[in-house]
Amino acid sequence: MTEHQDGRAGISADLVRRLLADQFPQWAELPITPVKIDGWDNRTYRLGDELTARLPTHAAYEAAVPKEHHWLPILAPHLPAAIPEAVAKGEPGQGYPHQWAIRRWIDGSTASTETISDLDGFARDVAAFILALQQCDATAGPLAGAHSFYRGAPVSHYHSETVEALASLKDRINADLAREVWEAALCSSWDRPPVWFHGDIAHGNLLVQDGRLSAVIDFGTSGVGDPACDLVIAYNFFSGSSRETFRDAVQQDADTWARARGWTLWKALITEDLPVVERVLDDHVTRTH
Repeated sequence: MTEHQDGRAGISADLVRRLLADQFPQWAELPITPVKIDGWDNRTYRLGDELTARLPTHAAYEAAVPKEHHWLPILAPHLPAAIPEAVAKGEPGQGYPHQWAIRRWIDGSTASTETISDLDGFARDVAAFILALQQCDATAGPLAGAHSFYRGAPVSHYHSETVEALASLKDRINADLAREVWEAALCSSWDRPPVWFHGDIAHGNLLVQDGRLSAVIDFGTSGVGDPACDLVIAYNFFSGSSRETFRDAVQQDADTWARARGWTLWKALITEDLPVVERVLDDHVTRTH
C-alpha cells in the first residue's frame, strides 16, 4: 500500500469525531456521515445537515486548506454561482498530520447529461462563471505552482510526462498529430497579467439544481496565472452544439485554446482516455488545418 493510499485509509468518521471534540466541541455531537460522491484528494464527511468536514488524504493536498480558507470568501461575492463557504480551519491532531476544513454544505446534484436540462444553457453558465472568475482581482493571489499542481503555469511543466505517454500510446493514437497539438501548446504562452483560474472545471465539481448550474466546488487547484486549464471541459464534457456554445461564450483567443488542447491532451494521455484524445485531435485539425 502506498503512503497516499494509507493516508486515505486512516481517515474515518471516528477520527473526525475526535478532531471535532478537541478543536470544535460545538459540533462534536453532530451526526457524521461520509458523502456519497467523494474525491481522491480529500475525504469529506457531512456534519449534520449544514456542515462538512474535509480532510486531505496526503500532504500534497494540504496547501489547499489555508488557500481556500483565505480566498473563498473574497471570491464568492463576485461569482454568479455558489462556491464553498469556509466556516473553520482545523489543525493537525489525534494522529492526523494535516490542516483540514469545515465548510457549509451546498445542495445540488453532480452535473451530468441526466441532471442538466439544457446543455447549451449550461455551457453558457459555465462560461459566465469562468469569465467572472477571471475578472476577480488577482492582486496578491496565489501564483500558479505546486499548490495548484501547476494548473495555470506553462504546460511545459508536464512535457516529460506527455512525451513518455505519446511513446507508450503511439500505436493506439495518431501520435504525429498529437505531437503537433502538444508542440502548438508549448509554443504559446499567457503574456498578460495573471488572472484567477479554478484549475479543475470538471463535471464532478459542478453542481446542478433545477437543471442549471448552481455551484462550483473544490478550489484546491485554484490560483492566478494562465486560465487555459479551465477550458478542458470543452473536450471532456461538452460536445457538438454545447461545445461551440461554450467556445463562443467563454471568449478566449486562439492561443489560449491551443494551450487548452495541450492541457487536455496531457491528462487524456496519462489516463489513457483515448476518446478525449480523439476529440482534441479533431478539434485541432478543424481549427488549424
